[in-house]
Amino acid sequence: MKPRTVAILNDPRLLDARAHHLARLMALYNGQQPDRVIYLNGYNGVGQADPYMEPERWVEQALDDLAENAFKLLDPCTFRPLVIEFGPYGVHFIDRMFGAQVFDLDGTRNWQTHYVNMTVGELNPPDLERDETWALARRVALAFLDAGVSAPLFGLPTIASTLNIAVNLYGQRILVALLDEPEAARHDLRVINDLLCTLHRWYLERMPLEQIQPVVGRARTQPPGYGQLCGCTTQLVSASQYQTFIAPLDDQLLSVYPRGGMIHLCGAHTQHIAVWREMRSLRAVQMTDRAVDDLGIYYRELREDQILYANPYDKMPIERILETTGARRTVVVADAPEP
Repeated sequence: MKPRTVAILNDPRLLDARAHHLARLMALYNGQQPDRVIYLNGYNGVGQADPYMEPERWVEQALDDLAENAFKLLDPCTFRPLVIEFGPYGVHFIDRMFGAQVFDLDGTRNWQTHYVNMTVGELNPPDLERDETWALARRVALAFLDAGVSAPLFGLPTIASTLNIAVNLYGQRILVALLDEPEAARHDLRVINDLLCTLHRWYLERMPLEQIQPVVGRARTQPPGYGQLCGCTTQLVSASQYQTFIAPLDDQLLSVYPRGGMIHLCGAHTQHIAVWREMRSLRAVQMTDRAVDDLGIYYRELREDQILYANPYDKMPIERILETTGARRTVVVADAPEP
């Protein structure tokens, strides 16, 4: 590691800037109205080495890149956290650990997967000591720790959620099993969730809490101690199915973290608001694409202590987001507009 990189990424000015922005976020989580809107749009370090072949070298290069762009964190208007994040096999990271055939669709690391052939109810946990996918993720994390830098955040791989992974593994068969073979479905969902919780605990036991950010850390940054899960596939199940089969597992996963955490949504999920309102571990809802259309519903029907992260897009520009929530309980995932 270059001495210059280490010096820059331990600069007290960077640590103070990050602490300032995180304190504003924490105040929002604690129910305080900020003096101005919180805008969030961080920067991911880029390495030229192939992280699948040379993860340690990739981490070193990505940290060098963060050092060259460290000034971004000093922006007083937009929180621009510096983030190291490599997600092996994208959203199919966990699938591969369960034995699914994960493949590159077009040579651009566009990872896809074939459904597993096994019967629902027969899923077994992977052997983490021998799993090469998990070994790769560990190498990245340990290389980051060995670098000894304090300013960057560390984004986790896509550990996702139990329903996301079950659908990745089985497709519609897991949804049918919820109706026709509920105990078989329940078995596999538990096996998946136990693994997800184990992986989160591994990071929590080894990495500084103030530097851990679950997936997409640059755009979903939370104060230290908050976790995250992906709720994409919850749009595929009814409110009663989610409450019966999935919600207890999502609550268990978020409760691994000291302060609970966030759920990511990107579709039509409002049928679950009543359950999420009662889920004490759920402290934030992050919305992209179609989900942002329902921002007003989430704002009105969730608890006062549940924060809304909104990604603007053409149907929901920044101005409409702020009109909908009055900037209360809101993080806008975009650059702050010019005054």
